Parts: sequence; C-alpha cells; structure tokens
Amino acid sequence: MARRSPGAAAIVLLVSVFTVAPPAVAATSSKRPSPLVPLPAPAPLAPLDPAAGPGQGRWHPAGRLVDGRAAVYETTLVVPATGQEAGIAWMDPRLLRAQLYSGSESPGSGPWRLTAPISASAAHTVVAAFNGGFKYCSGGGYYAEGRLACPLAQGGASFVIYRNGSATVGAWGRDVSMSKQVIAVRQDVTLLVDGGRAVAGLDPYDTSTWGFTLGGIPNVWRAGLGVTASGALVYVYGPDMEVTQLAELLVRARTVRAMTLDINPYWTVFVTYKYRPGLPASPTDGRSMLPGTIQGPATFFDPSWNRDFITMSAR
Repeated sequence: MARRSPGAAAIVLLVSVFTVAPPAVAATSSKRPSPLVPLPAPAPLAPLDPAAGPGQGRWHPAGRLVDGRAAVYETTLVVPATGQEAGIAWMDPRLLRAQLYSGSESPGSGPWRLTAPISASAAHTVVAAFNGGFKYCSGGGYYAEGRLACPLAQGGASFVIYRNGSATVGAWGRDVSMSKQVIAVRQDVTLLVDGGRAVAGLDPYDTSTWGFTLGGIPNVWRAGLGVTASGALVYVYGPDMEVTQLAELLVRARTVRAMTLDINPYWTVFVTYKYRPGLPASPTDGRSMLPGTIQGPATFFDPSWNRDFITMSAR
C-alpha cells in the first residue's frame, strides 16, 4: 500500500489562470457524429534487451474498437536488470474520453458520485481502466466533481482531465493549472520524466518520495503514466521494478512528461474490455495486460472497491 509523508511542496489555491489549453478533439454532433480523427498508430519501440526474444516493443491492438479503429495498443519490454516483462499501453485521447472515479477510501473525504463500480451506462463505452495513485492524498492534491479533497501542490506531477474528455500529464503551475475546463486533477509526487528524459537525482531508496513498499525493498510492482509529444497517453507497469527502471521505460515509450501512479502488487493493474454488440462490458469481457496482478477486469465492477481509478471510454 503506497503512502508518502507530506512533503515540503508549497500548497496553492485553485486559480483561474490556465497554462496549457485542453488537447483538441474532433467535434461531434448528437445527430450525426463526425468521424473521429485518430492519432497515427505508435511506432515500434526499441527493446531494452535485444536478446529478450521476438515481439518486444511491437504493438498490438487491445480492447474494443472505437469508430472502427484501435484506440489502445499494448506491448511489452523486458527490463534487462531483472529479466521481467513490463507492460506498456498507448491510448489515443482523440478516440477515448478519460474519467477519474473517486474512491470512498482514496481520496476519501466524504461521499463521491463516481465510485466503483463502473455504471451500467458507462459499461457500454468503457475500453480500458487502470489504477490511480498513492492513497490518503500522500502524493499531492486531488480535485474531482467540483470538490477539492486535498490541496493541489505547486510543481506536483498532475494527471489532468478536461471537460471535453481529453487529458494530459504535467507539473502543476507550469504545464497545467486550474481553469473552468478542468474537471479532475490527480497528483502523485513529482514528475518522473520531464522534457523526454528521466528527471535527475532519482533515488530508488527514497521511499518517502516514491512510496513505501512491501518488505521495504525498492523492487516491487510499479505503475506510471505519461504523455507523448503527440498527446497520446502511455501507461507502464510491471513487477520487480525500482523507480529508475520505471522512468527508463516511460522514456523508451516516448513520453515527454510522466508521473508515478500506485505501487505494490495489490494496486497496480491495467485492463481492456472487448465489445459485444448491444451489450455493456463486463468482467468476462476484460483482459489484464500482464498476468500475475492481483486485481483484474472484475475490480472496476466490484462495488466494494474503494480506491480511485481511471477509465478510458469510447467517444
């Protein structure tokens, strides 16, 4: 269970200044939707370990199609130091709409509307779902549904969702800040990747920043989320990983800014859902990107799940 001691980052109030405009998405009409214009499919990634075998870094579509096109691609890369495979998911925000579901335990602070399970109406369009960040607001601020559960920290690594469903990752107060278009902000400590490079001075033994781990060891299941120069979202997770290896994977996946999400095997999970015509998604339609995770497709349909999570749904 990932926690972090409160840092010394300055706390900022919500302001009306906006630094980065929401990423543009194709306009639609309720009567005759315009065809969505997707991003180009991601190019293959160079393996970290060339001797790891075939298929490393080669993308394959995952989950339901959106407007007849793949909206999520997945691949794996072997981490040379451990020999373990990490999963990487690429998500097209032109085809997908992001949603932050708030948990009764994390962030807590009273009742929330968008808590598990995924609603019956949302199940008709959900394509992917993945874990949120550290609990008890220990990684920074939390804003959703017009409520500030935890103050937003200046400079904090922030996953920001806009009213049009687009989303990005950046440093609060520099890349992103509050406006009327922002509907959710999920912070988690500081950026792991900035300017397309791992930030300097990453210390895998700094548990006060990067989360307390089971057994106090640096190599555990870890997850991260970043954004590419084209605006695609990239999720990375895997076992037996310390924070510098997570950052290396996010860089290899071509993110320009990226942040850590939750850690330890009980919390990290990425799933996609297939589509059955006329029927909503269900756990039986889901697939975890990597085997060995404790959570899976049923997690986000379980009413007892009380942690925040993120869904990506068809526009």
